[in-house]
Amino acid sequence: MTLRLLATSAALAAVALSAAPLAMAAPRGLTIEDLASMERVGSPVLSPDASRVVYTVRSTSLEKNRGTTQLWMIDLRAATQSTPPAPQQLTSHDASSLDPEWSASGDAVYFLSSRSGSSQVWRLPAGGGEAVRVTDLPLDVDSFHVSPKGDRLAVTLAVFRDCADLACTKKRNDERAAGKATGKLYDQMFVRHWDTWADGKRNVLYSVPLGSTPAASAVSLSGTLDGDITSKPFGDRGEYTFSPDGQRIVFSVRVAGSSEAWSTNFDLYEVPAAGGAAPRNLTADNPAWDTKPQFSPDGKTLAYLAMKRPGFEADRFHMILQDVATGKKRVLAESWDRSIADYRWRPDGKALLANADDIGNHRLFSLDVASGKVAALTDKGYVAEFDAKRDTVVMAQNSLHDGAQLYKLAGGKAIQLTQANRERLAGVKMGEYEQFSFAGANGERVYGYVMKPWNAEPGRKYPVAFLVHGGPQGSFGNAWSYRWNPQVYAGAGYATVFIDFHGSTGYGQAFTDSISGDWGGKPLEDLKKGLAAAGQKYPWLDTANACALGASYGGYMMNWIEGNWSDSFKCIVNHDGVFDQRGMGYSTEELWFTEWENGGTPYANPEGYEKFNPVHHVAKWKTPMLVIQGDLDFRIPTAQALGTFTALQRQGIKSKLLVFPDENHWVLKPANSIQWHHTVIGWLDEHLKK
Repeated sequence: MTLRLLATSAALAAVALSAAPLAMAAPRGLTIEDLASMERVGSPVLSPDASRVVYTVRSTSLEKNRGTTQLWMIDLRAATQSTPPAPQQLTSHDASSLDPEWSASGDAVYFLSSRSGSSQVWRLPAGGGEAVRVTDLPLDVDSFHVSPKGDRLAVTLAVFRDCADLACTKKRNDERAAGKATGKLYDQMFVRHWDTWADGKRNVLYSVPLGSTPAASAVSLSGTLDGDITSKPFGDRGEYTFSPDGQRIVFSVRVAGSSEAWSTNFDLYEVPAAGGAAPRNLTADNPAWDTKPQFSPDGKTLAYLAMKRPGFEADRFHMILQDVATGKKRVLAESWDRSIADYRWRPDGKALLANADDIGNHRLFSLDVASGKVAALTDKGYVAEFDAKRDTVVMAQNSLHDGAQLYKLAGGKAIQLTQANRERLAGVKMGEYEQFSFAGANGERVYGYVMKPWNAEPGRKYPVAFLVHGGPQGSFGNAWSYRWNPQVYAGAGYATVFIDFHGSTGYGQAFTDSISGDWGGKPLEDLKKGLAAAGQKYPWLDTANACALGASYGGYMMNWIEGNWSDSFKCIVNHDGVFDQRGMGYSTEELWFTEWENGGTPYANPEGYEKFNPVHHVAKWKTPMLVIQGDLDFRIPTAQALGTFTALQRQGIKSKLLVFPDENHWVLKPANSIQWHHTVIGWLDEHLKK
């Protein structure tokens, strides 16, 4: 959804690593090698008759330093609470198989794969047989949807907009690769985004007819719109959809122009699925973000998500229902103060299913179309992905105790469908955890979690890893992470505390809004009060023997703590953290973020950038700090980490700098992730286990 300083949560995970040896003594705590070796379950897609579910399983080879994803299928007719179904592996190629989608008749599964040398769409018969390539385009297919009528695909491709055809883009790509000059010339932003310098190409939506031979041509549906479909850097195929009759496509796009780097104005456009007409703007009345269109099963209503405030990426996503015939719009469940992450129509069109952060969990809800009444379908844990067909709902759910597993909702109960990693982690004992609350800033209720070490004993105290989430509009809740996972610290003998301070999501939009312009105010007060409250409530927490850790905004908070609360910690870990707010405002790529959070541009409102600027408190720094940076991080550029490290070294403060030349705002490569975790745990051991 958002392009913010990304929260270190379950959705924001590093790539899975290869399987680790299983012959280890039991019981034991979770290690980074365990975390690295876990298979990852996701992308559940139900067949049209709801009898089967296709999903993905990602595993990784440490030797090859990369992961691969394959398709699996479960026959739901055999699934009961007492009889787990036997999954069937559908693909096993060395190249990944991604983004499964059923044909309308349920006789085949379409998916993306680069097994032919480039990313193309493939078709696999559901009854067995070999996969057949259905596109043979000269460029990589980045995403796709199959028409409900099965006669065409909608695909997205990266092209040069001044090229007349796809072959032109292919030729220019080849010429650039063979050229000797490397200079890049720009006359407007973005010049770079996330981890990539702009190359002049746009993601464009195309229509591809399906026939008996692989399709080699495509018709552009983007018209003259100069914008990316799907959006960069994290957009996906949820940003466009077919109408049920297959005749129309609605897509979300932000028209670029000179203001792209500081605009969040995405609009929905409608276009004939076969092309031949200019896209028609459906949401010109809203200057903020409109996205994720989905037609009701009968095609009479278009649902989509919309924000109200331009320039604010963490605004609440409301559910909008538009009458297709009249264009009339209404907000569904306006009084439900949660921001929707994703949704699906119920097959009868009477309700929608939606997931959203909610009091330290990420739950699945049902929204009644007629009344707007909202009912929770799940309780604890994190529902990441889900699908609904007929009367069946399948979801991928994880928690602080376990990685994602597939579940089928039936009769108000969740039937577990997968047992991923059961044997792999058979000897692992997870740390016990509990949610707590306290009176935070302004006396308002604030929530957090604590977790015991895996081998906690009564009467003992344990050193504390105090984790601070990024975003800052994010949440450190009841979710499994492959980067900032409290169970890894529990496995290393540490207790953990993590607080959803003012600005976190899942507690109402006013709570989320409250951090803007106040980065070092209420959040710091919440962290102080939260650690104190946890220490008072849980006697096994040795809060006097603690280290603070955080990334992104959490990294900013590490720098802020260093100058404003460092006496409480024996060490600090700062990953990709903001050091100088004003410098950040001039060097980050998504300017709307810093401008909203600091009340304007650095030159129009310098006070907003300086009020909570860590650089002004460097003279008070004294706590040892480990600084980590990805050199391809264009969200918080490397100069911020170098400034932090220089400030530490120049004052003789014990410090280390770990730089990954080939990583962005996240650490994704398998070997790098292992190095990251061992370096961080080693830093804690050095300062807390002397």
